[in-house]
Amino acid sequence: MGKFQSLKKNREFQRVYRQGRTKVNRTFVMVVLENRMGENRVGISVSKKIGNSVVRHRVTRVIREVMRLHREDVEVGYDIVVIARKPAIDSGYVKYERALLHLLKLHHIYKDE
Repeated sequence: MGKFQSLKKNREFQRVYRQGRTKVNRTFVMVVLENRMGENRVGISVSKKIGNSVVRHRVTRVIREVMRLHREDVEVGYDIVVIARKPAIDSGYVKYERALLHLLKLHHIYKDE
């Protein structure tokens, strides 16, 4: 297992924001857009409102790890942007995982057996 592809450029994020479908829960906002590339690309956005750099990087690392571990359960061919909200500060790994899987299921791109 290697790293998954990530969205890096501002124009890639802007395209997903403009054209994608948005679903929200208490912890995260997830915007999904079909990319027709045969792979998923994930972008993570954590605002300065969330906390200092230590907190923001921890949130980013946990989101990235959850997405990496569930990569094979997500349908292929989507650009996914995950935006952290304030309640993400106090959350642990299990709560992050539950919230992200909930959003993936709402978008109908999570293959649950």
